[in-house]
Amino acid sequence: MVRNKLWEWSKNSPIWILLKNTYLEWNEDKASRLAAALAYYTIFSLAPLLIMVIAIAGFIFGQEAAQGEIVNQMKGLIGEAGAHAVERMIMSARNTSSGIIATIFALVTLFLGATFVFGQLRDALNTIWEITPKPMSGVIGFMKDRVISFAMILAIGFLLLISLVMSAALSAFSGLLNEIFPKLSFIMHSVNFIVSFGITTLLFAMIYKILPDVKIAWSDVWLGAAITSMLFTVGKFLIGLYLGKSSVSSAYGAASSLVIILIWVYYSAQIFLFGAEFTQVYANTYGSGVKPSTGATSLPEKYCAEKGIADTATTKIKPPNKKNDTSGTGQ
Repeated sequence: MVRNKLWEWSKNSPIWILLKNTYLEWNEDKASRLAAALAYYTIFSLAPLLIMVIAIAGFIFGQEAAQGEIVNQMKGLIGEAGAHAVERMIMSARNTSSGIIATIFALVTLFLGATFVFGQLRDALNTIWEITPKPMSGVIGFMKDRVISFAMILAIGFLLLISLVMSAALSAFSGLLNEIFPKLSFIMHSVNFIVSFGITTLLFAMIYKILPDVKIAWSDVWLGAAITSMLFTVGKFLIGLYLGKSSVSSAYGAASSLVIILIWVYYSAQIFLFGAEFTQVYANTYGSGVKPSTGATSLPEKYCAEKGIADTATTKIKPPNKKNDTSGTGQ
């Protein structure tokens, strides 16, 4: 009896409803396929993206310090082999050809490669947010996408800069604390985790808020960003456990480092898009809703225009119910 009541209560709880609707939206939008495509594009954009982030953060701490911080973070994510593979990718991409023309060409290629992945992120988020950008002229649309993408790179570089400052401060304070109170070192580990979690949450919130062609309140993105950050943190442990128990190196040989990076990128893309689905569902259910930006249109508006009927969409995006609509002719 008690078990049945608990089950009924859990089924009607807001958290259960949010998670259930998020899963339904995830399946409907084919988000796992979007994540696979995003992981594929990210692999090719990873080296130029990291180089630009290192260059931005390196203005204060230097290129070597910024690169070392990224490699150390990668070791915690994908292990020694994957981190060394990323380091080799960065070093190879930084060894550009000599000459003015070759240097200019390398810089343009670097910029396009680094910003390309954010264009794919934006398309995936627009699909999840059920938004279609309005057609723009080729040059204007291209430049707008690249400016937004470059702004995100600047933000990531700034967050890396904050991470470097916080890591240096925590390391110095941790050494002092260990000398005075050796048994309280766990406090610094907890503080380090909280800072890392906060920076990651801020990064996800900025992407959910800024990158897609929508108007969404900051209050509606924080919960989804925090859940994404939590899943990202759990994923670090799970991927490390999987790589430690599996035989990836023996199965793929020389390509094992690339496979390790691909596994990490694919998982990260999955949880990132799941967090986006959760944010969209939360905003439309309990928040202020998701509205298309000036240069975009929501799917209900596009649907009504194609059908030649009046637009009845509310401020909350509510596309035609593709799951439960079985009243059409011929069905």
